Amino acid sequence: MVNHPLNPSGPSVRDHLHEIVFEADTPAGKAFDVLLILSILGSVIVVMLDSVETIHARSGVWLTRLEWTFTILFTVEYVVRLASVRRPWGYALSFFGVIDLLAIIPTYLSLVVAGTQSLLVIRILRLLRVFRVFKLGYYLSEARVLKTAMQASRAKITVFLTLVMSIVVVMGALLYLIEGEASGFTSIPRGMYWAVVTMTTVGYGDIAPTTVLGQIAAAGLMVLGYAIIAVPTGIVSAELVQAASHQPVSTQACPACSAEGHDADAVCCKYCGERLYPATV
Repeated sequence: MVNHPLNPSGPSVRDHLHEIVFEADTPAGKAFDVLLILSILGSVIVVMLDSVETIHARSGVWLTRLEWTFTILFTVEYVVRLASVRRPWGYALSFFGVIDLLAIIPTYLSLVVAGTQSLLVIRILRLLRVFRVFKLGYYLSEARVLKTAMQASRAKITVFLTLVMSIVVVMGALLYLIEGEASGFTSIPRGMYWAVVTMTTVGYGDIAPTTVLGQIAAAGLMVLGYAIIAVPTGIVSAELVQAASHQPVSTQACPACSAEGHDADAVCCKYCGERLYPATV
């Protein structure tokens, strides 16, 4: 018999709910998650169809009813998730907790502000749970590698972006001084906009320097743009190589704070210290 370490008499109702809602180890848990994924896909399709004018004019009432049905179901699910963990705020402030909340807010907000229901497409982010549901631990490990690399390169990228913004301000002011209003550079912010478009090699063409000096500056900024694109790629790539050496992660969610991404051999949650697996007697 499997008993909870803090409850010798056996798992509580909350533990059973957690096993179903947060895990996919049991048939009930996997069935719940599969139905949830299908509901998420259905709700996103409804929102997209409702944005098509001809479909909205013909079936707008039914689509609205479906939209509210999905919202009510997701609201109940969100409340159950809060009730099934020992630290509700830990789940509410987690990545998936915030996404789950944002997935239901737009519908209620549409009662006050028209058109906000289009933001319901954010529900598509909830499909990230598919990796845990079908036990695709390899993909979870790769996701953690990417997250670790981004966090490790945060300081370097911040310094790099500060340098880029400095170049944008200087070049925007320089072209405003060289070209002036005659070429469309009516202000320094307008010149900064041109610098960003030019440096990223987008080149809309709505503003362009006409003087020789301005064109020389633009050519230099274009060449600099190619070099700048390669810098963050190199920074993140170097961190990815280091992060790839970390061990794989499990699909187990903490029963207390619902945190995921634990090491495959972890016994306790690395965030709150709660035991991840029930003790056996």
